[in-house]
Amino acid sequence: MSALDDLAPVPFHDADAPQRARMLSRLADTQLSVALLREPVHDEVELQIFDLDGVRTALACDAEDRLADFFGKPVAYAALPGRILAGLLKSDGAGLLVNPGHPSEMLLDATMLDWLTGALQAAPEADEAHLQLSAPDRDVADALAAPLAERLADLRGMVAGAALVGVQGAGHAVMIAGAPVDRQPAIAKALSEALAFLPAQPGGVDITFAQTAPPPGALLFDLSAPVPEEPASRPDRPPILR
Repeated sequence: MSALDDLAPVPFHDADAPQRARMLSRLADTQLSVALLREPVHDEVELQIFDLDGVRTALACDAEDRLADFFGKPVAYAALPGRILAGLLKSDGAGLLVNPGHPSEMLLDATMLDWLTGALQAAPEADEAHLQLSAPDRDVADALAAPLAERLADLRGMVAGAALVGVQGAGHAVMIAGAPVDRQPAIAKALSEALAFLPAQPGGVDITFAQTAPPPGALLFDLSAPVPEEPASRPDRPPILR
């Protein structure tokens, strides 16, 4: 099972819109092995393009052994992040088949890749306003808790903590604490992308690094490092065998 498979309790094309969006968000950050016609020459690659019901389609897997298993033999491939591959195929008007035969199998046509690349262009707006904070709306918290936790887990080590809060007259905000100033634009971009894949929330959801304590009732995300498990204690004497 891969990270994409873990997000596919039901097949991609049978999943609801929020679940499909989470899979596409993860796909964008996944290193994919895409099938080539031949080994790359001087960093130039030529993708294998298949005709699937009249649609020109490339084939990629999230592990090279999955790609070899599909073809029944080793095959030339290039390793590309999903976001880069989506942009290349969009410009060529082709689609993408991902992980055929696995739980996360998905067939993305040119329209879907166009939507994906558009979502990846999401960027936060600078906001220096003084925020009047409150607890988040319950429905918003329920909709955003799992996908935000998933994205914030990728940022563990770069941020000390995060909270989802309501903002009076302005929807909601994700408050980020302990992020170095030089990493804040990249962190904000990553979170904005994640939000772009989710259903729009009333008033929108902003990203802020304001040094303000979260209000009572805020949805808090614990980003502390996992505590390593203690090794099992060893007895002073060997067990008595009977």
